[in-house]
Amino acid sequence: MPDSATLTATAPRRLLAILGVGFGIAVTIGNTIGAGILRTPGEIAAHLPSVLPYLAVWVIGGLYALLGANALAELATLVPRSGGQYVFVRHALGDYAGFIVGWSDWLSTCGTTALVSITIGEYALIYLPAMRAFEVIALLTIGLLTCVQWLGVRWGGAAQNITSVMKAVVLIALIAACFHLGGRPPFHDSFITEGDMSFFAAFMLSITAVIYTYDGWTGVIYFSEEVRNPGRDIPRSMFGGVALIIAIYLAINVAFLRVVPLGSIAGKKLAAAVVAEHIFGGYADPILRSLFIIALLSAVNSNVLMAPRVLFAMASDGLFWRGAREVNEGGTPDIALMFSSIISAIFVLTGTFETVIAKLSFFFVANYTLSFISLFVLRRREPDAARPYRAWGHPITTGVALIASVTFLVAAMASDTRNSVYTVILLALSYPIYRVMKRR
Repeated sequence: MPDSATLTATAPRRLLAILGVGFGIAVTIGNTIGAGILRTPGEIAAHLPSVLPYLAVWVIGGLYALLGANALAELATLVPRSGGQYVFVRHALGDYAGFIVGWSDWLSTCGTTALVSITIGEYALIYLPAMRAFEVIALLTIGLLTCVQWLGVRWGGAAQNITSVMKAVVLIALIAACFHLGGRPPFHDSFITEGDMSFFAAFMLSITAVIYTYDGWTGVIYFSEEVRNPGRDIPRSMFGGVALIIAIYLAINVAFLRVVPLGSIAGKKLAAAVVAEHIFGGYADPILRSLFIIALLSAVNSNVLMAPRVLFAMASDGLFWRGAREVNEGGTPDIALMFSSIISAIFVLTGTFETVIAKLSFFFVANYTLSFISLFVLRRREPDAARPYRAWGHPITTGVALIASVTFLVAAMASDTRNSVYTVILLALSYPIYRVMKRR
């Protein structure tokens, strides 16, 4: 028989449980706050020309995120494995449901990595003309952060903490500048819009855009297995992160209205640019470029961190090549990281990331829907299981979140019929692919 030293040497490495609340909040903020908050206000203002409804949709989006965090915190502490929503959807609803969630989540996360890296490249190219093309900067960004993650989870976590703090600092500085240099009352705006859209339709479209902007609040559940005390730290990270995001989003919107009237940003693709021109004048462009680059670095880092955790979990369950279960000495699933970063780089080189995200965007709300259903299933099927955190107000709060998700999913599919058809086709094709994976 082999001795204990031999067994230790040949035993597969495991993920390291060394992350805390600080990392959980940092990855939540890093994964959620990106370019959306600087762009979406213009879209919302075009639909809602009065301040109170305009701000109300941001509050409602935040409440949806809180209700979701309330439900997913119980699931993530009940089944504390790294891998995101895939883990507990598979646990509750079976391999095929988990397969759909896992593959759509992994591919869309790789696509998001490519998209955000390309955006960084576009904004940074003016500072780095020797690079000649923004795709080069995007690939270098992905490559650099992949190398950081390869060193281990301590390095990856430290990079997430640093980049998220940098993001928070520049956003707070922007908010402070708006309040200090702006001189108008922010809560007394309204203007006339032309169009025959009803208020209800405009409100629903606005909520859809806001929910997209809040998406990413699930960041910490991708690392449940690596959190030191998941029963305590996951709920704290989720609620703390969402609360900070709500506060930042509301503060940014009020700060913008402190500088310009609501009508000035209505329909603008980049509302922040309008505001920056008013308060910074000729320095607006370099200031905004720098803000975007700093804000988006943490988003790329979080996605480079999250994608391999999904693939690692699927490989561990036999839904991907088993070799992707490998973990290096630093606690990084390195083979899964390599696969994820290569796919992200391919998306950059081929320019297919926008297509991937558009085709899979419906799955992100569908995944939330399946997660909320999973909580109902597990409460019934495993009533006596240890639950370090129990969702407050369940089943009412979870039911509200579920109804909101289904409503949003229906509205999103109705407003984008073409991509919703592709989504149905992808769903139909997923089953034979799943069977092949299971057989292999």
